[in-house]
Amino acid sequence: MDQADAGQTRPVTADAGKLCLVTGATGYIGGRLVPELLGAGFAVRCMSRSPERLRDYPWAPRVSKAGADATDPRAVRRALDGAQVAYYLVHALGTGRRFEETDRAAARAFAAAAAEAGVRRVVYLGGLAPAGEELSPHLRSRGEVGQIMLEEGAPAAVLRAAMILGSGSASFEMLRYLTERLPVMVTPRWVHSKIQPIAVQDVLRYLVGCATLPDEVNRSFDIGGPDVLTYADMMRRYAQVAGLCPRSILPVPVLTPRLSSLWVGLVTPIPGSLARPLVESLRHDVVCGEHDIAAHVPDPPAGLVGFERAVELALTRIRAAAVATRWSSAVADAPSDPLPTDPQWAGGSLYCDERERVVQASPQRLWRVIEGIGGERGWYSFPLAWGARGLVDRLVGGVGLARGRRDPDRLFVGESLDFWRVEEIEPGRMLRLRAEMRLPGLAWLELGVRRDNGQTVYTQRALFHPRGLLGHLYWWAVWPWHHGVFGGMERNIALAAQSTRGLTAAG
Repeated sequence: MDQADAGQTRPVTADAGKLCLVTGATGYIGGRLVPELLGAGFAVRCMSRSPERLRDYPWAPRVSKAGADATDPRAVRRALDGAQVAYYLVHALGTGRRFEETDRAAARAFAAAAAEAGVRRVVYLGGLAPAGEELSPHLRSRGEVGQIMLEEGAPAAVLRAAMILGSGSASFEMLRYLTERLPVMVTPRWVHSKIQPIAVQDVLRYLVGCATLPDEVNRSFDIGGPDVLTYADMMRRYAQVAGLCPRSILPVPVLTPRLSSLWVGLVTPIPGSLARPLVESLRHDVVCGEHDIAAHVPDPPAGLVGFERAVELALTRIRAAAVATRWSSAVADAPSDPLPTDPQWAGGSLYCDERERVVQASPQRLWRVIEGIGGERGWYSFPLAWGARGLVDRLVGGVGLARGRRDPDRLFVGESLDFWRVEEIEPGRMLRLRAEMRLPGLAWLELGVRRDNGQTVYTQRALFHPRGLLGHLYWWAVWPWHHGVFGGMERNIALAAQSTRGLTAAG
């Protein structure tokens, strides 16, 4: 099954050449589903607002790509042309106060386009929620999207999952960091809610299996693993699997979801904007009410993956730096944002700190240092200053530095890197990062390599496009620090390339 976390047998082989459209292919589940579909014999087309973000995935040469915004009916209709199965794996989690409207509009546009295109099957992965309870806005929205798929389009299979366990998933990362960083945990009441988690490889097996459901099937299915646990149980069991000392858990009833999400945002890599919907979903008991999916996608001979085994598999991948996708893989595209490489800059003011240095090393060695920047290696200057900037960003609701890297040595276009997003890579020549920290403007960092008269030259540009007066004031307020921060980067990256090790665990 999914090579990122397990090695179970693949689902039944598909009809040769059957075309599946996958939305959300840059996301956590979508990025893992594509190779599973290919392995099962399907042809795959990936739909994305920015198809170029897919180019560095190992499976990219084997799929076709379609550029489309999920809320644009015409573009979605073109993307669905010829597809027999369509996977809808997008939602507006953490994208603003009007996300429910966005989710609704996108779901209706997709359902209508799928029906018009003659798609035989739509598959949607939603959230497991109890009936008859007041739900959080995000759980309510995911339930509404599921109903839209069932009522307004082609025959649909709506899979409803609670907590997904797998290396890099937001739910797993939250559990992991809370348990590893806090031997004694003061916790809210939701740690005693009952949860039926499911391993990511079982989710993928169900998703692939849904592509061959009979045409008359149009319903939702609850999917979960073999264990029903409280969050406190999961933290204790995680500690045992990870070889940690026993954890003490002290529930505090007064912690509201908002306060809990702020606390989770400080302790884990999950930013507050994403932590809140995760925390709000944990207020409910989320246990499967049926297991009807087994009639169509039978359980594997060894059974569903249990909690301890799922944790073991995820930790093995994390320790081997072999995490296929992460929760931070998904990104809301911003095609209207100006780019600093436009031939004619039309975005207004653009401040620039530009530096270069001759490096006594090969271009290949210098590029290794550049592509390996961030994460545990740091940013090659003033680690306390970078840490403080990351902490400030977390306190104001940003992502901070805690996201780290997916892989210690290789980067993909579109993936997160601390509080940056990889916007462009020209292997061996240039890495451009777009800032995702909270700023009064847009910022980029470009690191590059060139040959000049037989010498290796390191190039570095920090670019800032201010928004309003506050943006201009911000640039000039931090300008006195540029020589130390950016000058230190220039110097220390060159030294790292020149060292015998080629890479340093940087400060």
